[in-house]
Amino acid sequence: MKVRDLPTPALVVEREPLAHNLDFLSRALPGSRLRPHVKAHKCTALARLQAARGHVSFTCATIREMEGMARAGLGEDLLLANEVLDARRLATLDARVTVAVDSPETVAAAARDGVREVLVDVNVGLPRCGCAPSDAGRIADLARAAGLSVRGVMGYEGQVVGLADRAARIAGVDASMELLRRAHADVGGPVVSVGGTGTWDLHRDATEIQAGSYALMDTAYEKLALPFRPALFLLATVISTSAGWAVADAGLKSLGMDHGPPSIDGARVWFCSDEHVTFAAAPGTAGPRTGDRIRLRPAHVDPTVAYHERIHLVDGEDVLETWEVDLRGW
Repeated sequence: MKVRDLPTPALVVEREPLAHNLDFLSRALPGSRLRPHVKAHKCTALARLQAARGHVSFTCATIREMEGMARAGLGEDLLLANEVLDARRLATLDARVTVAVDSPETVAAAARDGVREVLVDVNVGLPRCGCAPSDAGRIADLARAAGLSVRGVMGYEGQVVGLADRAARIAGVDASMELLRRAHADVGGPVVSVGGTGTWDLHRDATEIQAGSYALMDTAYEKLALPFRPALFLLATVISTSAGWAVADAGLKSLGMDHGPPSIDGARVWFCSDEHVTFAAAPGTAGPRTGDRIRLRPAHVDPTVAYHERIHLVDGEDVLETWEVDLRGW
C-alpha cells in the first residue's frame, strides 16, 4: 500500500524519525533508567520496539493499558502511575504490577484487591494527584502495615515540563525534586520515578524517567529544542477550496487541541471544527487544489493518538505496517 491509498484522516508515523527517537533515549537512558509512558502512543506494537531497545519496564495511565501490556507479554514491570480505588482487574494480570498511592483510601484499595507493590505518589508542584511531601512517610507506613511492599516514590513536575526557557525548566525541576528528596527520605525504597519528555535530562537523583511523548513528538514539545524529531502526523485530504482558503477532512474529532491547533508546513491554520480544518497557504505560494493530501502536525500527541484506531508506519510513500492503537479506551 502507498500513503496515497490511505483513507483520511489517517494517523501516520515516519519510520526514520521514530527510530532516531527510540535509539537516542536507549543510549541516553539505557535499561531501567527509562520507564516509557505508553499513554503517549497506546500501542503495544510500538511498545515492543521500545522493549527491543532495552526498555522493558513501562508506565501506564489506565487499567486498560495495564491489561493490554500484560496480554502482549510486556508485563515484566508495569507501573500504573495513577490512583485507583478498584484494583481487582490488576491483581489477576500475568505481570509485575505497581500502583501509585497517595491516601489511606488508595492504600486500602490496593491491599484489599491483591496488589502487592506500590509507589507513594508525591505532589511536587502540579495541583493534581499526590500527597503532600510531609505526609509521604505516613502513607508509606500505612502501606507497609497493610502488607504492601513500598518500592519508593514518584512525582511529576508537570507544571514545568513544557516551559520554553531551559533555565526556568531547570530551576523548576530542582525545586520539585527537593520536595521529592525530602519525601523519599521518609518513605525509603529503591525507586525514585519522575519526569517527562520535557525534563528527561534534568534529573540527577532519579532512578527512572517516565517520558512518553519523545517517541512520536508534537509541536508543543518541538518548541523546547529537544533532541527528538517529529515522527507523527495526521494525513488529510483537501475537500474544498475557496478564494484565499482551503478545507481538509480532519478536525476536532481527530486531533488533540488542548495544547493549541495543529500546524501545516507552508500554511496557516485558521481554525478547526468537528471534521474540518480551514487553512490558508503562505503568502506568495500556490494554494492547494481539491484532492491534494496535506500533513498536519498535532500540538499534543497523546489525545490525538487516542482518537484513532490504528497507526500507519511509513517510509517515504510506502506503508510498511499498520498497528492497532490497542490500548485506547477504558
